[in-house]
Amino acid sequence: MSDQFSVVGAPIKNVQLLGHVTGSTQYVDEISFPGMLWVKAVRSPVARGKIKKIDTSKAEKLPGVVRIITAKDVPNNIHVNMAVIGIGPPDEPVLPEDEVKYKGEAICLVVAKDEDTAAKGAQLVEVEIEELPPVLDMEEALKPSAPVITKWGINAFIYGSGMDGATMPGRPGRPFFLVKRGDVEAAFKKADYVVEGSYLIPPIEHAPIEPHVCVAKPEPGQRLTIYTTTQAPYFVRDNVASILKIPPSNIRVVAPAVGGGFGGKVDPEFEMQVAVAAMCVGRPVKWRWTREEEFTISTTRPAIKIEIQDALSSSGLILGRRARLLHDSGAYTRTSPYGVIKSTVNLSGPYHIPNVYYEGYCVYTNRQPSSAMRGYGVFEVSYAVELQMERDARKLGIDSWEFRFKNAYRNGQVTATGRLIDDAYLIEVMKVAAALSGVSLPHHLLQMSSWG
Repeated sequence: MSDQFSVVGAPIKNVQLLGHVTGSTQYVDEISFPGMLWVKAVRSPVARGKIKKIDTSKAEKLPGVVRIITAKDVPNNIHVNMAVIGIGPPDEPVLPEDEVKYKGEAICLVVAKDEDTAAKGAQLVEVEIEELPPVLDMEEALKPSAPVITKWGINAFIYGSGMDGATMPGRPGRPFFLVKRGDVEAAFKKADYVVEGSYLIPPIEHAPIEPHVCVAKPEPGQRLTIYTTTQAPYFVRDNVASILKIPPSNIRVVAPAVGGGFGGKVDPEFEMQVAVAAMCVGRPVKWRWTREEEFTISTTRPAIKIEIQDALSSSGLILGRRARLLHDSGAYTRTSPYGVIKSTVNLSGPYHIPNVYYEGYCVYTNRQPSSAMRGYGVFEVSYAVELQMERDARKLGIDSWEFRFKNAYRNGQVTATGRLIDDAYLIEVMKVAAALSGVSLPHHLLQMSSWG
């Protein structure tokens, strides 16, 4: 047996276990350097508005305040987290120059000798904002009459136009990601029944025990070391390099033990701001978010709305499916276009549906940006798909188990995106699940297999 299979069925020790139980594990909040300064943010009190004036004079006079960082201090102020894999365009400022797009957005940073002084300095900064009507609902955001909050003129990500790195000759840009296979219109004409369902999954906060913490330490030769609670060190490195206009090789990202992330620490959310502050003052700088900031500022799981229509035969087969998915990106792009792709391609679930037409929209609103959480884009769709399967079975008067067995993927079939199935095990898994649940399946279901 090769080494890679030697762990199967054997107890494995977590490499961090000893440190956790003895208290020797080091987290970012325990990292400190001589002369280290602290950062706090002046945040927007409104969901959307024009910045008319930023008066830092009172804060600058407070003893212990070292510097106020604004948009003009950022070498390259506009970025997008997923630029490294071709998703754009850059749309998020490190610090906004003239407009805020969600409540709590950092407008400027106060760098001070300690945390309390930085917080007091932030309270002394006076910001004049002309409040604008916010867009807070996804359906409203897509209406032609809605205020436009993106620079490209529509409150949706444009797929296929080059924004997603997929420009192709003769391929028009669409305000949705499209999955299409077979003839869905013909399937609905042939259907004995049509079942509709609408599902809404609200946003939730990850609520890790450890809040976001970052320490940035300037090094000789325009180099920088960043200690941060990230789940994606290379996202941090590449985004900071772009913002500071220095080579990625000049940046070292250290990600010690993370005290809970669940997807909420994938996006570089504040490392760019800490990095800019550290380079501006030439000293180590630390920022630790409060629990209030975690709930009101950090990324959430996106709000998702899914509408499904199924064309069913009286024999219990799904002939076709139409679906429309709305994903609330919040104010900026972050990782949402990727999340929408994952969601849309999974709208069939683990079931064989030969005719499909799926539209997935990445919608912009004046909410805090959203991002990954526990199976990004898949959990939400699985929830909706399985509820839809229940609706379908009840409409047909068929047992839920039987309906799933009939429509489960078999090896040799093709998915909605055209992939040949060669790893289907749903039928076998359902048999085990039924046995563990004390459900006695009829003989004809027990005879079914993913290979025939």
